[in-house]
Parts: sequence; C-alpha cells; structure tokens
Amino acid sequence: MICNLCPHKCFAKRTSDIGNGFCKCGTDMKVAKIAPHYHEEPCISGENGCGAVFFSGCTLKCVYCQNYEISNENNGKPITPLELANKLKELENIGVHTIEFVSATQYVDKLIEALSIYKPDVPIIYNCGGYESIETLKKLKGYIDVYLPDFKYSDDELAFRLSGCKNYRDTATNAISEMLSQCPTLIFDENGIIQKGVIIRHLVLPNHTKNSIGVLSIINKHFKDRVLLSLMGQYIPYGKAHLFDDINRKITKREYNKVLDELIALDIDGFAQELEAADKSYIPTWEY
Repeated sequence: MICNLCPHKCFAKRTSDIGNGFCKCGTDMKVAKIAPHYHEEPCISGENGCGAVFFSGCTLKCVYCQNYEISNENNGKPITPLELANKLKELENIGVHTIEFVSATQYVDKLIEALSIYKPDVPIIYNCGGYESIETLKKLKGYIDVYLPDFKYSDDELAFRLSGCKNYRDTATNAISEMLSQCPTLIFDENGIIQKGVIIRHLVLPNHTKNSIGVLSIINKHFKDRVLLSLMGQYIPYGKAHLFDDINRKITKREYNKVLDELIALDIDGFAQELEAADKSYIPTWEY
C-alpha cells in the first residue's frame, strides 16, 4: 500500500506490520487499550464512561505527548476489523455512553471496515490531533457522530519544532471546517451526553500563552457558536519534553488564567479544565 492518509503526504510504503512513512505504522491496526474511560469532558464520559480505543502510532510526533509510549513508540497489539467490531459491541453492552477512537487516522480504512461490520448505537467519537486531510475525513462521513480534534498551534514554527508537522494552523482550520460540514449542529440527549457535533480541544503549553491566545482567536473567527471548546491545563513534561527547556515544566496558574481570561472575553462556549488534572495518575495504563 502507498499511503497518503494524512497531510504529510509521504507516499509511504506500508506492509501489514510496518511502514516507512512519518507514522511508521503498517496497515494492520494496533491498539494499546480498549476499555471504559472516565476522564473525558462530562458530555462524553457521563457517569458510565466512554468506550475508548487507544490506537498505536500517530500522524503527529508531539515530543510532550502523555501517550508517548504508544503515539511515538508505536507499542500495541494487532487487532483485526472483526475483532474490533466485537470489542465495540462488548463496550456498548456494558453501558458506555459513547465510543471514542483515539488517534486512528493511520488506520482509517481498517476502522471503516470494522464499523461496516458493526456500528454501535451510541455516538461514535473521532479523537484526533487536528492535523487531518480533507480526503481522509470525507471517507469517515456517516461513520462519525462527533469529532473531537485538537487545535494545538497557531504558531506553525512551534508546531514543526514540537510536533514535526508543517502548515499546522491552516491544515487544522480546514480540517475542522470539513468536520463541521459533516456534523454541523451540537446535539445532546436528555442526560447531557453529546450525540452530534464538534468539540475542539486546546492544551495550554508552558511559556506559550501567545500561541494559545492565537488559537482562541482562530476559533472565534471561524467556528464560534458552532463548536464547544475544551481548554486543557493538564500539561506535564512527558516523553522527550525534558530536552526542550521552554516546555520542561507544568504551566503556572498565571499562564492558565491568562488564556482562560481570553476565553471568557471572547465568550466561547465549552469547558475549562482544573489545573489539578496535571497529574500522571490520569494517564492510562497501557495493556497492549
């Protein structure tokens, strides 16, 4: 297979178990964990949790990723579309409110195959880094109920230095526009669980409040009143963050409040995380 699923367009040669592209993934899906997850936004986790599927590999290589062992090092266990379909059915049967696919872009074709075998009746959430190609997103139309992209950077130089991607700002803006064309309206059930729509996440990085305020400006200009914004303060230096002096610490309360004040001033609806979430105890234990 020659792969151009993500904006890197690296024309990667991918066999079943390995590839020579940016993500280094093969075509066969690998997962690190499939289980109920309780620490997402309230409208996603509810009381019973979401059924989270953490895929191995990623189309971004964020040096600070809290899932570094699986996103950058590609640790995980192979799973077939049929096996995944059966796991989704198990999650649905134990009562999760939603099903969430975390970093699945590199396996989109196999993911669609699994959902063609069995698509749960609960909302399907696509959790991604925001660095997505329009062509790949169009493949997902009709399979995804809720898009949950990050909008990490307004500063393209910072994006390249910390995540290894070019032209992040415009790529994420265009990708979220496509997501909104598929899921244009925020819809919730009687218990406040999201059924349709787009939620944008943004993680505040230490020493980079200007980047965060730039992200809020883009969201306000292009997407306000059509999305929810989840402002995240959970950053801890993880992965290879210790090699980068500017991000080798948690964010301060002053930094977070500076971004939060801008969010309030722009009157963008959504969620603001407590800084107490910046703790390693919230990082999943991988089961492979």
